[in-house]
Amino acid sequence: MNTTPLPQLDDLRLFCGVARHGSFATAARTLGVSKALISKRIALLEAALQVRLFHRTTRSVTLTPQGELALPWARRIAEDVDLLGEALSQERIAPAGQLRLCSSTGFGSRHLAPALSALATQHPQLHIELELLDRPVDLIEEGFQLDIRLGHVHEGHVTARRVAGNRRVLCASPAYLARHGTPSTLDELRTHRCIPIRERDQDFARWDLVGPEGAASVRVSGPLSANHGGAVRQWALDGHGIILRSTWDVQDDLAAGRLVHVLPDHHQPADVWAVCPSRLSASAKVRVCVEFLADWFSRAGLAA
Repeated sequence: MNTTPLPQLDDLRLFCGVARHGSFATAARTLGVSKALISKRIALLEAALQVRLFHRTTRSVTLTPQGELALPWARRIAEDVDLLGEALSQERIAPAGQLRLCSSTGFGSRHLAPALSALATQHPQLHIELELLDRPVDLIEEGFQLDIRLGHVHEGHVTARRVAGNRRVLCASPAYLARHGTPSTLDELRTHRCIPIRERDQDFARWDLVGPEGAASVRVSGPLSANHGGAVRQWALDGHGIILRSTWDVQDDLAAGRLVHVLPDHHQPADVWAVCPSRLSASAKVRVCVEFLADWFSRAGLAA
């Protein structure tokens, strides 16, 4: 008979938290427990698994090769237990538990954060953890249950639902256009000062647009570029060049005349999608969140 203690579910959750934060102290603060407790429970988990999960130094905590192998299993076990509880408690109306999601910085702070505030008020048993990242995200590898993103969904093994309409448009300040002229064709963009941004869903400095003659791509360049939409928008307002930005980000500037719509017959589709790993698509809390966001964005004027 095997007398080796089995890994405890709570210890697996702590392991995932430490791996996500790369720090025992940060994980302890986030989870509301002591650093000593986490150290003790991780030691017990390592004893149960008979492997060392972390390299520990005075400055950092990193996964060992065995820890990297164990992490996706630990995440899946924890998620499966959550799904089991939901499946056995269908009569429970209010969703509960941790909901970890991500989005881009601009959209996340301006539109998603207020929506999640309302969601938290309506469903106080949810523990919502939001990360704003202006880079591609691997949902499974990074342990996210939901990604609210703009643009295309390329990867497989995910479930995606369109929750709001959106498009990216070309625009520049009146001062820039007075100095450099207004382009009348896409090809003319190549000779203009453009301000590319590193979007999560497209190649850097290549603008894929849809116009009267169908889809077209143009390579752009300029002295300024960034990975943050707020910086790019401000540079355009300051007269540094042409930008391709979401209508939700620049509609007020266009209405006020601070920016001018350039080549208005062309745009880039960039709808808002709720994306989750396919195996989590049946999760009650994910489903409730997605439905809530679709309704919120619709009432906010970002209709799907």
